[in-house]
Amino acid sequence: MTTLLDVEHLTLDLPPNADRPQALRDVSFSLARGEILCMVGESGSGKSMTASALLGLLPSGVQVSAGRIAWEGEGNLLTLTEAERRCWRGARIGMIFQEPMTALNPLRTIGDQIAEVYRTHTRLPGSAIRARTLEWLDAVHIASPSEAAKRYPHELSGGQRQRAMIAMALALEPELLIADEPTTALDVTTQAQILTLIRELQQRKDTGVLFITHDFGVVAEIADRVAVMRHGEIVEQGAADAVLTHPSHVYTRALIAAVPALPSASGPVSAAATKRDDGAPPVLRIEQVHKTYAKHSWLGKRKQAEAAALRDVSLEVGNGKTLGIVGESGSGKSTLARSILRLMTPDAGRILYRDTDLASTSLDAGARRTALDIQMVFQDPFSSLNPRRRVGDIVTQGPIARGEPARVAHEHALELFELVGLSADALDRFPHEFSGGQRQRIGLARALAMRPRVLVADEPVSALDVSVQAQVLRLLARLKAELGLSMIFITHDLRIAAQLCDSLAVMKSGSVVEYGDTAAIFRAPSHPYTRTLLDAIPGRRREQSAQAGVRSVA
Repeated sequence: MTTLLDVEHLTLDLPPNADRPQALRDVSFSLARGEILCMVGESGSGKSMTASALLGLLPSGVQVSAGRIAWEGEGNLLTLTEAERRCWRGARIGMIFQEPMTALNPLRTIGDQIAEVYRTHTRLPGSAIRARTLEWLDAVHIASPSEAAKRYPHELSGGQRQRAMIAMALALEPELLIADEPTTALDVTTQAQILTLIRELQQRKDTGVLFITHDFGVVAEIADRVAVMRHGEIVEQGAADAVLTHPSHVYTRALIAAVPALPSASGPVSAAATKRDDGAPPVLRIEQVHKTYAKHSWLGKRKQAEAAALRDVSLEVGNGKTLGIVGESGSGKSTLARSILRLMTPDAGRILYRDTDLASTSLDAGARRTALDIQMVFQDPFSSLNPRRRVGDIVTQGPIARGEPARVAHEHALELFELVGLSADALDRFPHEFSGGQRQRIGLARALAMRPRVLVADEPVSALDVSVQAQVLRLLARLKAELGLSMIFITHDLRIAAQLCDSLAVMKSGSVVEYGDTAAIFRAPSHPYTRTLLDAIPGRRREQSAQAGVRSVA
């Protein structure tokens, strides 16, 4: 294969007072045409900074102190002028950013932003641009492309925004595609479709792909080669099969060991999932909840109802138990979470907590205080944190507003930051100074600061690398045991659901299509959609082959 990209001894210096002197230190790797190189490592290891260097999008204060980035063995991308870089971006190098909400323009429709790629780099007429825009929205499996093209980013779910970002990056079929956690916010079925789409592009156009991920299931599914990063250095790289089956570095072995194992068809799921109910009444009851979104004109006149987001949803959360909710993007998972948190009011049904109906349009002061027992960890760690406030103030704001002394709230915040793996000096920094995974940990600390009885976690570990993910899951399990904390855990990662959840609800198109004990569902799923989700788990085929090999040896 022809070498497309050569990164040679790249070193990036961080500004003074950063947590380490260099973002990258002596990083070298190559990428051939038609090859997929997966770059893995913990949050803050330098993966995204490497991608930024390739695109000339380094943050202010970060400087290149050494190294060269050669294209097809010639030149140096680091010396390009800004005008030259603009010609490369999109046309020759495509980028799928980690956080679509910050990369998409909130004032422009999705269709207009995809069309801008063609307007900037081609001379296609408007009709051809519109047609190609709709083709790409359909290719990334966004329902009703013509309608989705007219929507703004805030009108789409997290997974739909991610797919729109992928459509923008693939629009011109670039020679090099940099994918920074492109499937983090996607459910397993869409994830499988997107991985297939990237693989098809790579094979059809001989595209080189730099795929940044913390999901070793994705690595097993798609990678030709793997580079493992830690503290700004590449500690191991090689063929994917060799690295996954015989890792040589202790850090690589630790990352692989932290991946939750899928249960076998006959084995136990987890201690949590197999533990039976103790007969205590549920702490939260959701009864026949229905929610329909509707469009309105500028004058507030009702136009037409859209498809129902929730259809007669009925679920229970046991005292000290964890209810997992899984399903495709747009299936109603986040709408249900927002209804429980009173961030929206359902059209029908009841949400009962301590005999208080949280779906009621009129709650007295006491009922509203009771509702504070339920807190949420949001899916998007960037848009849910105020960029103008220090994270210490963000975490302590709620407890102080509820009457807790500032000193006590600050001491509790320090304890929580230690629990979620952040240093004490992090309290004085702003959200933009943290990586995506670190911001997710801040969101978890903010929710726990309110000392909730019920925690609604909407994809709380989707942006975290596997080692930190394992730490947070252990933390949640410990809190559940020590505080009697009940949880609603929304996730597209069925590995995590198997490890953490006592019961499981599978949602599709606003309805619950399967609901019951997690162990029973994993052993014998009754609904075809559930079986489809289980079959689409990345890396499942590799694990099944390994399990079959172990059984045959035995």
